[in-house]
Amino acid sequence: MESMVVTENLTKVYGKGETAVTALKGINLSIGQGEFVAVMGPSGCGKSTLLYLIGGLDRPTEGKVYLDGQELSTLTDNQVTEIRRRKMGFVFQFYNLIPVLSALENAALPMILDGVPVARAHERARLWLERVGLSDRLDHRPAELSGGQQQRVAIARALAHEPLIILADEPTGNLDSRAGDEIATLLRQISSEWGRTILMVTHDPRIAAYADRIVFLKDGKIVDQTHLNGNAQEGRINEADS
Repeated sequence: MESMVVTENLTKVYGKGETAVTALKGINLSIGQGEFVAVMGPSGCGKSTLLYLIGGLDRPTEGKVYLDGQELSTLTDNQVTEIRRRKMGFVFQFYNLIPVLSALENAALPMILDGVPVARAHERARLWLERVGLSDRLDHRPAELSGGQQQRVAIARALAHEPLIILADEPTGNLDSRAGDEIATLLRQISSEWGRTILMVTHDPRIAAYADRIVFLKDGKIVDQTHLNGNAQEGRINEADS
C-alpha cells in the first residue's frame, strides 16, 4: 500500500523556556492510500495537534510531514494553502455551515470561492450530498436539518472537490450515539467504497472501532497501535482503552 501521509520525527513545542509545552514528541507515522486511521488518547495528548500539523494548519517545531510524497515544510504558506484547498478535506466537531445557505449551496461554496463555475460546483456538491444520503434535503437550510444531517452536509462539502485525504477532528463529538454511529458508518464507506484516506481524531472507542487502525497517543508519543478487521473488533478496542 502506497503511503498518503508520512511523518518523520514530528515534534511540536508551544512557548519557550520554562513555560514551553511539548505537544508532540518525535511522531513517526505512515498512513496508506485509502486507509482509515483513528487517533485516540486522553485530553491534551496531542491528537488535534497531530491532525493540524498533517493538515498544514500549523508548522512543526521539528520533523517533517509528507503528503502524497510532497514535504509540506519546504513550501510557502500560500503553497500549503493551495494544497489544503485541492488535496485535503476537513470535518470538525462543529459543522460550520452558513445559516442562510441551503445544503447544496453550503457544500458547493468552497469550490465556488476557489473559482469553479457555479453550475459545476453545484453538480459535484449534489453528487456527494446524494452519496451521503441527503438527496431529499438539498434545498434545506441548516436550521431545518438535524445535527447528523448537518454533519453529512459538512462531509459532502469536504469531499466535493475530490480531496486525497479527509482530516476529521471529533466529527461525532456533537452528536448523540445513534447519529454518531451513522456518521462513523459513512466515513467507513467513504474509505472502503470510494477509496479516500481518512485520519480521524476521536475520544470515543466505539467510533474508533470503525477504522482500519487505531493509533494511541499519550503525552505526545505513540504508545500503541491496533489493526482492525471492522466493527467486530469493538470489544477489543474498549479493552484497549480501559
